[in-house]
Amino acid sequence: MDCLIISGMSGAGKSLTMDTLEDMGYFCVDNMPAKLIRPFAELFESAGEQEQKVALVVDIRGGWDHSFLFHSLEELEQSGSRCQVLFLDCSDEVLINRQKISRRRHPLDLGGRGLPAAIAKERKLMEPVRLGASFCIDTTALSVPGLKSHLYELFGKGGAASMVVSVCSFGFKYGIPRECDLVFDVRFLKNPYYIESLKKKTGLDQAVYDYVFSDPNAQIFVEKLIGMLDFLLPCYLAEGKTSLVIGIGCTGGQHRSVSGSRRLHQALLERDVHVSLRHRDAEQG
Repeated sequence: MDCLIISGMSGAGKSLTMDTLEDMGYFCVDNMPAKLIRPFAELFESAGEQEQKVALVVDIRGGWDHSFLFHSLEELEQSGSRCQVLFLDCSDEVLINRQKISRRRHPLDLGGRGLPAAIAKERKLMEPVRLGASFCIDTTALSVPGLKSHLYELFGKGGAASMVVSVCSFGFKYGIPRECDLVFDVRFLKNPYYIESLKKKTGLDQAVYDYVFSDPNAQIFVEKLIGMLDFLLPCYLAEGKTSLVIGIGCTGGQHRSVSGSRRLHQALLERDVHVSLRHRDAEQG
């Protein structure tokens, strides 16, 4: 098992880190007590998941014992697992501001101790982990995209974030898919519905696809859309966005939208974009 322990100060970015690692394909568990790491690993491996990457958030919420944490990791490494510790740190001033914004109580702010005192105690408790960590990231001056980018450099395949694009054809008469980020209307293209031999077919049939793309505007549409995506995808990535859903719609979602989605999907594949394709309404007729 490839195991990454995420630890650090409360408010330093552990939740965002876990979400980002999940996007990278890690199996993530929040608030894992150190004493349960070894039993969890045994259960995980017994389920045949030993090849999967795992990220566990271990911090003061789970009954803190840093010596037990390192002992558990040592046992895992002796059994053949690869273990690393990522520590997230941040200045006290920024931690206080983030805690106030979150409107949540600090885990150690008990009995009227006060936030500065709670942070000071947490820092003292966490110091051995910070000193023994494989990686340490100070998020004081890091933006959300900046932290994501740094995480991809450390743990992402190929050292860079990648965009996962989903192309979905649909029919406007059935409603726009709620998950779409971008929606394009191809009802301006020639409609195979009015050709008797094509009416009951869909854009998955080559005859329908060829008819749609016999309209010169169909190819122009795809070329212009690809040009826009060539510009947009890097911009979205720079802002930390890792998934994009593109909806292509026509009246019934069977002919023009399916054909256009197929051509867009193919064009994105040729650009080595990680892309999937689905046709929501192709079988509605």
